[in-house]
Amino acid sequence: MLPLRDDNPTTIQPIFTIGIITLCCLVFFWQLSLGQAQQSAVYAFGAIPAVLFGYDQLPAHLMMVPAWMTAFTSMFMHGGWMHLIGNMLYLWIFGNNIEDAMGHGRFVLFYLLCGIAAMLANALPDMHSAIPMIGASGAISGVLGAYALLYPHARVLVIIPAGFLSQAVWLPAILVLGFWFVLQIVSSLITVGQSGGGVAWGAHIGGFIAGIALIPFFKKSHVQFFAPGHRH
Repeated sequence: MLPLRDDNPTTIQPIFTIGIITLCCLVFFWQLSLGQAQQSAVYAFGAIPAVLFGYDQLPAHLMMVPAWMTAFTSMFMHGGWMHLIGNMLYLWIFGNNIEDAMGHGRFVLFYLLCGIAAMLANALPDMHSAIPMIGASGAISGVLGAYALLYPHARVLVIIPAGFLSQAVWLPAILVLGFWFVLQIVSSLITVGQSGGGVAWGAHIGGFIAGIALIPFFKKSHVQFFAPGHRH
């Protein structure tokens, strides 16, 4: 199912949600402008477990930033149009409410911490991996975890694909996000033992769990868990 929007209003302008989306888009256009050098940029700014944990190092011409900094730079890079659009759609729908629930500054810190937790969840099982990790998926997964805990009853408009019978329906957020999380687990189990690049399912799972674990410490005191849905 593909989410389109939710019915959960906000009280503040989500300036950092918009800012992160803008930055990710600008970085992606920069990647495209590199032409044949795109792959080099992925290795230079992506998070490579073997390099992060000191088991390997990049060639001198690719060492653009310190290894630890790639844990952050990797969050703003994407591997293709669908990768970018999918991530930004989820962040646009769910990020504004989480920024509203904790305030601008705490939202940025929360987002980055979820991204780091997601990266570690995917990297620790294979610290010798030389495959670079890129994308905002892990950090956004943390946003989804927080949303599931704060607003499970909010309604989300989704498209259920079924060819000519595809239709848009309103579903509770907990159902939409619960389905998403189960899909990540199933996909992770299916790809166990496979080598090479691909979707970092472990990062999605780790980010989602990190969001659930961190939200109690980041939300404003008056924001309650399991808020009732809004009625029209």
